[in-house]
Amino acid sequence: MKFRRSERLIDMTHYLLEHPQQLVSLTFFAERYGSAKSSISEDLSIVKETFEQRGIGSLQTIPGAAGGVKYFSKVSEMEARKFIAELCEQIENPERLLPGGYLYMMDLLGHPQVIHQVGKLLASAYAGMDIDAIMTVATKGIPIAHAIASHLNVPVVVVRRDSKVTEGPTVSINYVSGSTKRIQTMVLAKRSLKEGSKVLLVDDFMKAGGTINGMISLLAEFNASVAGIAVLVEAEHDEERLVEDYISLVKLQDVNVRTSAISVVEGNYFSENIQFS
Repeated sequence: MKFRRSERLIDMTHYLLEHPQQLVSLTFFAERYGSAKSSISEDLSIVKETFEQRGIGSLQTIPGAAGGVKYFSKVSEMEARKFIAELCEQIENPERLLPGGYLYMMDLLGHPQVIHQVGKLLASAYAGMDIDAIMTVATKGIPIAHAIASHLNVPVVVVRRDSKVTEGPTVSINYVSGSTKRIQTMVLAKRSLKEGSKVLLVDDFMKAGGTINGMISLLAEFNASVAGIAVLVEAEHDEERLVEDYISLVKLQDVNVRTSAISVVEGNYFSENIQFS
């Protein structure tokens, strides 16, 4: 079946968006559309220019017989600033305040467009890096981890508080919570993570960083290393933070239970030298 250029461009764009950070050869597209490689190269130049102009992402060309193109999901700085500002505004809604000073966040974590954009912003910060897996602790970090994974095209590994029979043999560690100073347990199935993996750690809400620190200790049991740390919300903490090198979208400065006032500002996202589209 012969494709018109307009049809090729639409289908090619869709394919690249669905397969981020995957090397796609020109031969694959040429056979898919019954077109010459020279025509495919011209089409990819149009897609590349449009992606970069619209802040959708970037296309990297790998030369040689085994080469092709890779799509990297990225955002423009304008898009990122607009989304984070809107996110801060939503989190500051007094109706989020729960007894004990906790914030209700499940509506945001469960909203497909919000969580998609959260994933895209955090994935954009690590686009092109050597990452084998994304790790988070059940349960609220799971949607964030999957959203990031969909843009980086890597698997998600979920750490639990207790073992599940359906997961087979597990590795467990004890760690000290950074905020409560209590000893807690983390469990991960042995089959979940390959030895030597480079792992992006994800947390929905970070106080002192005890949970992140626990995941770092768990990685050591698999001879794995930390490729980065991505956080949705970090809390301004008076005590020494247990982790330093991380990226956050939002910072919670203060919660006044008496007046139901919630103070939220941008996290450190824009101070981390991220390459925007």
